[in-house]
Amino acid sequence: MARFKGPRGKVCRRLDYPCFESPKFTRMENNYPPGEHGPSSHRRLSDYGIQMREKQRIKYTYGILERQFRNYFKKADLKEGITGHILIQILESRLDNVVYRMGFAPTRRAARQLVTHGHFLVNNRKVNIPSFLLKNDSEIKVR
Repeated sequence: MARFKGPRGKVCRRLDYPCFESPKFTRMENNYPPGEHGPSSHRRLSDYGIQMREKQRIKYTYGILERQFRNYFKKADLKEGITGHILIQILESRLDNVVYRMGFAPTRRAARQLVTHGHFLVNNRKVNIPSFLLKNDSEIKVR
């Protein structure tokens, strides 16, 4: 699968949120959006703009692109319950995110690389797919 390889600092400034866990992006000197009109006054966002910004924050935080996010949303929409909570549960059950949450990697990008290089076993099988969805009873081992 593809992943975002663009300017992470600009993304953090545009979304006004540290999407990437690196301390480099948590404290920004320029506390305004990038571009020619960044420092000028901000326009009020519409409801659609707020929804779009939140969606972009989630996508960049978990390191997924639009189509994969849409598929996760469809999967969450089919299940009973609050769609937003179910979507977050699905995103949190990805293998790269679980590796990050367990503290094996300092960032989700580093966790993704560790998984891709085949350093983890799930239920005694080598898994090198970062988007692998774990179940509640899955057993993860370091290889």
